[in-house]
Amino acid sequence: MRAVIYRQSGETDVLELVDRGEPIPGAGEVLIRVEVSGVNPTDWKSRKGARSGEPLAFKEMVPNQDGAGTIVGVGKGVDPARIGQRVWIWEAAYQRAGGTAQEMIALSESQAVPLPDFASWDLGASLGIPALTAHRCLTVHERSGSGLQPGSMKGFTVLVMGGAGAVGHAAIELANWAGAEVIATVSSREKEILANASGAHYVVNYKRQNPAKEIRSFAPKGVDIVVEVAPKANVTLTQAILGQDSVVAVYASDGDLMSIPIRPSMGVNVRYQFVMVYTVPKEAKSRAVSDVQAALADGALRVGEEAGLPLHHFALGQTAEAHLAVESHAVGKVLIDMRR
Repeated sequence: MRAVIYRQSGETDVLELVDRGEPIPGAGEVLIRVEVSGVNPTDWKSRKGARSGEPLAFKEMVPNQDGAGTIVGVGKGVDPARIGQRVWIWEAAYQRAGGTAQEMIALSESQAVPLPDFASWDLGASLGIPALTAHRCLTVHERSGSGLQPGSMKGFTVLVMGGAGAVGHAAIELANWAGAEVIATVSSREKEILANASGAHYVVNYKRQNPAKEIRSFAPKGVDIVVEVAPKANVTLTQAILGQDSVVAVYASDGDLMSIPIRPSMGVNVRYQFVMVYTVPKEAKSRAVSDVQAALADGALRVGEEAGLPLHHFALGQTAEAHLAVESHAVGKVLIDMRR
């Protein structure tokens, strides 16, 4: 089979397309023929490392956390009936040598979640990190509980900063599915169209509008949850639109240090919750997978430009280009199609 590997950290030139033997599923594992691999920011950041030439945790590594494909074999203890099942994959490369940038992958059966027949491979490969991150951001408020379901967020107002990104797209869709009112901020007319297509009830272009004024016009009492992609840059805006007992769920970094006004924050009893999807408690992760699966089954999760998330396809041999596209902030979801 074909696989993309790297043997040391560095720029995209460390990525190499090779032929290697098919993996053998161990106890509790399934063997999946990967159809599409999804690329996330953490994929190129993990490959690049803090500096070039750093030693890796494994002799050689295959990048990419997310994907979708078909189970073609099972290890000991796994129901053989799973063979032939379409699945979406999450966190394939976390603390493992083998991610989804390969034609076959063996991993824990819990990380291979049934993909409905109506769902495309592209949709399956676009879930994983973005959807699980969005779920965590939406469920850290004390009133939202640990899970999502239709109507569970009725009465909530959610502000998604960067509504045209992959996590922002998933947050809009999941919050909408759960019954929240959703506001999204964007930086261009193109992204306004995408956030609207994702299902945001109100979209604010912060480059040409007064974002605080616009958000307050939609949510006079302030917002309950902020899904935050750029906490440092947005701190002033965030302080201006927070509601009582609100939560700012930070899932990305735009700098190591930021200043938060203490007294105004105390006045609304705001809580900053930092989110790293890989280290979310096991119970919360399991609930996230289950809830994302339920939303998927309900048709609440979609991809494609008409759904607010443009897709960019690359061949396996173009994994370097795919990583560069994500690193260059491509608008939409970058995917590696094994069939190309």
